Amino acid sequence: MATKIRLQRFGKKGKPFYHVVVADSRAPRDGKFIERLGSYNPNTNPATIELNFDKALDWLNKGAQPTDTARAILSYKGVLYKKHLQGGIKKGAFDEAAADVKFEEWLKSKEAKIEGKKENLATSSEERKKAALAAEAKIKEERAAAIAAKNTPPAEEPVAEPEGEETAAEGEENA
Repeated sequence: MATKIRLQRFGKKGKPFYHVVVADSRAPRDGKFIERLGSYNPNTNPATIELNFDKALDWLNKGAQPTDTARAILSYKGVLYKKHLQGGIKKGAFDEAAADVKFEEWLKSKEAKIEGKKENLATSSEERKKAALAAEAKIKEERAAAIAAKNTPPAEEPVAEPEGEETAAEGEENA
């Protein structure tokens, strides 16, 4: 029986959620499966992946073929790299201790990348919020100034009498 490691879709329209399963290649996408290996939620940033590492590695060693997306998930979690290292051990390229050291180094670098991405997302989110608040405060000040200008009565200027008339009126008083 040909087995595949693939995704089984759940969730509502527009909000997919997947189970990573091992299934017969002839079974329908959301149909019967042999074993559930984990879950994948692409709605979060970064995507949330829960995977039983040992079961996935065992199924790969038994010959289960991952689909393209399942392959990407397994690669992201390091299952394919671990299988690659086990192949090197079988061929005698290096021993198991060296393979474990290589895998631990890879895991540390991968976790550092993920944490870096989470920090960048958090800081960019905070910067966007600060920029939005600053823009909102500016608009609020402009509106307040416009309302204040509208509500203040116009200042009345003293009416200046023409000089010619004043001199004529003064001339009559003096006479």
